[in-house]
Amino acid sequence: MSRRVAVLMGGWTAEREVSLVSGRECAKALRELGYEVREIDVTCDLAALVKDLTPRPEVVFNALHGRGGEDGTVQGVLEFLRVPYTHSGVLASAVAMDKPIARSVFAAAGLPLAEGKVVSASELAAGDVMARPYVVKPVNEGSSVGVRIVQEGDKSWANEAKSWAFGERALVEAYVPGREITVAVMGKRALGALEIRPAKGFYDYDAKYAPGGSDHLVPAPIHATAYAQALAIALAAHQALGCRGVSRSDLRYDDTKGEPGRIVLLEVNTQPGMTPTSLVPDIARHAGISFPALVQWMVENAACDF
Repeated sequence: MSRRVAVLMGGWTAEREVSLVSGRECAKALRELGYEVREIDVTCDLAALVKDLTPRPEVVFNALHGRGGEDGTVQGVLEFLRVPYTHSGVLASAVAMDKPIARSVFAAAGLPLAEGKVVSASELAAGDVMARPYVVKPVNEGSSVGVRIVQEGDKSWANEAKSWAFGERALVEAYVPGREITVAVMGKRALGALEIRPAKGFYDYDAKYAPGGSDHLVPAPIHATAYAQALAIALAAHQALGCRGVSRSDLRYDDTKGEPGRIVLLEVNTQPGMTPTSLVPDIARHAGISFPALVQWMVENAACDF
């Protein structure tokens, strides 16, 4: 049993506050289990991170979200230091974070995707790049940061598109009607599927993290055939990316023409949230795995890739 654990949290992206909550919750659970825990608020200062990791912990629990902490960057530092860490390794993290590249991997694995393409910021500003309704996403953000659904008759999007603030490229996908489904994968098994019902609008940043922002229905109340397909797709996506540890696959379930409907894979989150309102802990609890047991499993299955 690894006893000395450093929990990385914070970071410098739009997901900083979420990461801090995830990190504190995990650190609290580990302390209650008897681990010696060191909390590290990570910044852009690499030298400071290396110093904070001295003396070396036995394991790093990576509770960072978004760019830097989730895209292979911090994972590369930990590989160099030879410190085992939770969640996926360098390559899987980098590929999963780049949505267009991840789509290519999923397509090669034969997984069901929405029609989509990458466009430049100038193309986005010039007008509709596909028939409405469609979804516009940053190519490398998490927690639904910057995600916009462009509906028929939406008159505000034209001006918003001209001030796109999430890089020189955007991923545009056909909007899939229906329901929000998410599946947790733990190691080599899919734990279960959950349906998300946002209090209003779609499952955006506020719906994910604000108290009362959404209802979580576990298990997802969908047709048994579709439920099994959702689990199989999530596990296949986890394996196609080369993920390890815990991941979460986000899906759409189009049941507008009746059940069983059509499952569409949106993306895989290699470092899902571990806050009190997060999805993976809810799914794990339904599968009989308490939050402390989930965190402990992640620590005890930490590894280096190289």
